[in-house]
Amino acid sequence: MSWQTDITTIVRHLLNDLDATSPSFSDDRVQKTVLVAAQLIVSQVDLSQDYTIDISGTSLSPDPTASATLDNDFITLLSLKTSCIILGSEVRSESGNAISIKDGPSSIDLRGVASTLVVLYKDLCSKYESALLDYSAGNSIAGQAILGPYSPGSDFVRRTHGDSYNHRGNYFRH
Repeated sequence: MSWQTDITTIVRHLLNDLDATSPSFSDDRVQKTVLVAAQLIVSQVDLSQDYTIDISGTSLSPDPTASATLDNDFITLLSLKTSCIILGSEVRSESGNAISIKDGPSSIDLRGVASTLVVLYKDLCSKYESALLDYSAGNSIAGQAILGPYSPGSDFVRRTHGDSYNHRGNYFRH
């Protein structure tokens, strides 16, 4: 499989654009947006792999989804950033259509459509920012590097989680 198929599928799932007969976004639009997102990510992050991005030629090399060059972190960042860009575009489009019309007893209110898209947009963009922060931090666990054998609090950890202590932190002999 190629990045066009795999990343497009991931993005469609994130956007809930899964209708095979009439998707909201064409494959060409999703793929071009993937490349725009790749260009933005490359300028933000020091990636482990160097990528060549050709937006007009719709190419990305090396393919991050190929087994020889599989880069799950880049695929995740790319999918989330692409979804964020597409939803941002939809928010801008729908905000112009956010109207409310009343004519006697009947009314039409389209303001809720844009507000729902804004919630989805903020959610996906915050997930992207979180994934970007995790990647930039080396995917480490927060606080893991802080506790060492001589750090304050390590005695408590040793007492409560060591082999010579029971679950209440009381010392017992073997």
